[in-house]
Amino acid sequence: MTIVRGIYDQMIGAMNVAELEIPTACVKFYKKGDDIPQAVLDCEPEGLTLTSCQSTRQAGFGDNILLTAETVGCVAAAISFGLVDQNQDQPMGDSLVYTDIMKDQSGKGEGFVPPSPKDFSDGTVYACAAAGRPEFALFGDDDTGRFESVDAARSAMADMMAIQPGDTQAVFIYSLDFDDADIVPDVVVQAARPVELTRIIQAYQFKTGKRVNASMGGLRVVNSDLIVRPYISGEMNISTACLGARLIAKWDADRMGLGIPWAQFSDIADGMVASQGGFPFQAYPGAAPS
Repeated sequence: MTIVRGIYDQMIGAMNVAELEIPTACVKFYKKGDDIPQAVLDCEPEGLTLTSCQSTRQAGFGDNILLTAETVGCVAAAISFGLVDQNQDQPMGDSLVYTDIMKDQSGKGEGFVPPSPKDFSDGTVYACAAAGRPEFALFGDDDTGRFESVDAARSAMADMMAIQPGDTQAVFIYSLDFDDADIVPDVVVQAARPVELTRIIQAYQFKTGKRVNASMGGLRVVNSDLIVRPYISGEMNISTACLGARLIAKWDADRMGLGIPWAQFSDIADGMVASQGGFPFQAYPGAAPS
């Protein structure tokens, strides 16, 4: 049994509800110059790209995915993770999951030029209608863009945490049971129902007395809000799932996201066990999985 699986089982077991499961993914950052175990390298996808929200959801099902600048399917995630310079003015590749949607709706066919990281960073992509770049839309002629103006897009992005300047070699998103290499995650991401999120926060506060602050937006939720923000700040964060998570990765409608730094994960499990008598989760309406 992996150490992260043991802590997860302790947490779930103390919630006292049969067959309860919370989809959970582990995230490990590898900086440039770090040695990456061969078992992790073997998890890099071949012939396709994946977004961070797809990878995180799949890890909850038991898959293990190594994202690099060549295999990440979302330019925004590449910027957040530090896999690419946010001011790079050349496209990352001809075919990425996210930009392929733009290509399909643009009507330009092979003449479509994908947006560069700089096009994301300067607000052009997210305010594509206001910027006069309809080829960067996702939903055809009626697409408003994600923000009303380029200024609004830039303002929103200023609060999206990113590892910049980028010094990341790869990001490994993996399941609780991956034991082919001896690694410990930097961040644990859970897709929790609100009732489960209630109990998790209670368990953490029972142990620490600390409140949990939520910083969230409508974009870059999985990569920035749930992975990079806890990684940089050392504090857990709660957020909804974003456009890509809902439409591309198909996150379930009743799930919210919780990003937990590794150092806090065991605090939650310990608090869950210690506070069972004060917070009877099994009696909470909706606690049992449907």
